[in-house]
Amino acid sequence: MSLIDRLPRDDSGRAFLLGGVCILLASIFALTPLRTTLPDGFFVFFEVGILFTMYGILVLGLNLQYGHTGLVNFGHVVFFAVGAYSVAMLSAQDTFAGIGLGYPWPLALVVGIVVAALLGAIVGATSLRLRDDFLAIATLATAEIFHTLFVNFRNIFGGNVGILGVPQPVKDVASGSDTTLLATILLFGGFTMVIFAIITRLTDAPYGRVLRAIRADELVTRSVGKPTFTYKMQAFVYGAALAGLAGGLFALYNGAVAPGFFTIQVTVTVWIGMLLGGAGNNRAVLAGLAIIMGLRLMSRFALDIAPVSADAFASIRLILIGIILILVIRYRPAGIWGDAKELGVDS
Repeated sequence: MSLIDRLPRDDSGRAFLLGGVCILLASIFALTPLRTTLPDGFFVFFEVGILFTMYGILVLGLNLQYGHTGLVNFGHVVFFAVGAYSVAMLSAQDTFAGIGLGYPWPLALVVGIVVAALLGAIVGATSLRLRDDFLAIATLATAEIFHTLFVNFRNIFGGNVGILGVPQPVKDVASGSDTTLLATILLFGGFTMVIFAIITRLTDAPYGRVLRAIRADELVTRSVGKPTFTYKMQAFVYGAALAGLAGGLFALYNGAVAPGFFTIQVTVTVWIGMLLGGAGNNRAVLAGLAIIMGLRLMSRFALDIAPVSADAFASIRLILIGIILILVIRYRPAGIWGDAKELGVDS
């Protein structure tokens, strides 16, 4: 049997293999004296690409909740923020404001994921029995409550300044800023691919079919003996844990956290990416998010030639994204690559 024949042929297998290769390459660039020099002007591409990998983990968790299970979570950013703040508070040293305990960052990252999952369990236990519209309101309110806490409790969370002095492990071991960018995008991209593989394997299994049955008709699913609330809780907690992981990676990459990084705009971005690509399809939601992030990237260059101010251009960009979403919902309600029949919408 040739090497080609031994390669995995399913999406999850290929993604897991690709993720492993990316993580290996990132380790080589970060842990060896190898240096790389990026062409001038490529910094912005890597910056948006790194942000895409973190938002990719977010959208995969949200897709597990909504796309596969039908749980309307409009407060996904709160789990992202809780993971980031947990990592920052535990690992930061010599922070200007807020708490910085100086523990090792791997421990802080694990705790950040666990704290986000625990918050997901609390929110899920109190809200998942509500109707979809009430669930959306409850999750949105949770996000706003925590945002207010982060701003007002300065002695704990640092207020608007946030928490500084968070370790940046890749930057600390890599040789130069360009090598750091390359190693970071490979490492985070590898994590995203591995998570994609795990989520795909999970949702392709009988477990995933139960989730989709709950999305289609929870009453019928319950009538055949499935504990629907347990499945909904699991999907919600898994999605929250993934958001916590994304938040922890964000803190360790950025070296600081502040309330301005965790606004409702984050939730809006991942929701638009998911709906644009096609909820319920893991590849499609990543592709939809890539379109949104690509528009954000192109708009940075368009601003230099646009005959309007930066504030006006930001509004125009949001208007264009809104128009695109309206057109997709009008003519492709299941998303560009979504399955209208499976989602139960009119094509």
